[in-house]
Amino acid sequence: MPCVPVTVIGHFGEWLQGRLGPNGPVALITLVCPVLAARAPGTGLRLPALFDAARLDIFAAALGLDAPDWPALDCDMPLGAGAGASTACLVASARALGHSGAPDALARACLAVEGASDPLMHVAPDRLLWASRRAEVLRNLPGLPEAEIVGGFWGESERTDPDDENFPDIADLVEVWSEAAARDDLAAIAGIATESARRCTAQRGPADPMPDLARDLGALGYARAHTGPARALIFAPGKVADGAGAALHEAGLRDVAHFRTGGPA
Repeated sequence: MPCVPVTVIGHFGEWLQGRLGPNGPVALITLVCPVLAARAPGTGLRLPALFDAARLDIFAAALGLDAPDWPALDCDMPLGAGAGASTACLVASARALGHSGAPDALARACLAVEGASDPLMHVAPDRLLWASRRAEVLRNLPGLPEAEIVGGFWGESERTDPDDENFPDIADLVEVWSEAAARDDLAAIAGIATESARRCTAQRGPADPMPDLARDLGALGYARAHTGPARALIFAPGKVADGAGAALHEAGLRDVAHFRTGGPA
C-alpha cells in the first residue's frame, strides 16, 4: 500500500493535568510542541517495535485497515519522555496508510492500543480539555496567546500507566483557565500551569530545578509532563532571557529545545 507523507507534531508535557474533582476523570491541556514530530514514511522504527501484534490488530480493525504493512517512522521525541511519541506514531502510521476518518474514531483506536491517549489527532489539541483515559473531549477551550518555551528533559523516562490516576485535583484550575485564555492573559496562564506542575511534583515527584530556573531567568512560570521528564519554562514572546538554554543544560536538563506555541490556529 503506498504511503501518504504525514507529519504529526508532538507536545512538551501539559499546561495542566489532574483529576476533575477527587473522583473525577484525569484531564489535561496539552502543550503543543511544533519542533518535535513523528513522520511517516521514514527510516526508523515501526509500530510493531512499540506495541504487540494483538493490540495492533485491534488498532487496524478499528480503522478499517486490512493487514497493513506499517510504514517506517522518524520520531523526534524519545519514548516515555512526556512528549507524545506513542500517540504521534500511531496517528502518523494510520494517516500514512490512508485513514482519513474523524479524529474521535482515531482517538478511540489509539486508546485501545495505549490505554491512555494524547489528543494529537485533533487539529488544535491545546484548545481541548482532554480526558486522556477516555480519549474524549470534555470541553472546547479558547485559543492560547503565543508563548515562547525553553525546555528539556529532567530525570528518567516514564511510560504512562493507564491505570495510574494518582493525580491532584485541578478542577479549580480548569475553571480559571478559560477566563485567562479568553483574555489572552499569558501571565495568568503561566501561573495556572505553574500551580498544576507544583501540585503534581508535590504528589508524584520528582523534585526538579524548574522553580529556581523560572525565578533566576525571569520566566512567567513553568510547566511539566505530569508523567515523564519533559520540563518547560514559559516566556512572553521575545522575552527569553539570554543564556536560558545554557542554564537548563547546566542545571542537568538534556535535549534542550526552544520553540513557540499558541497563537492563531
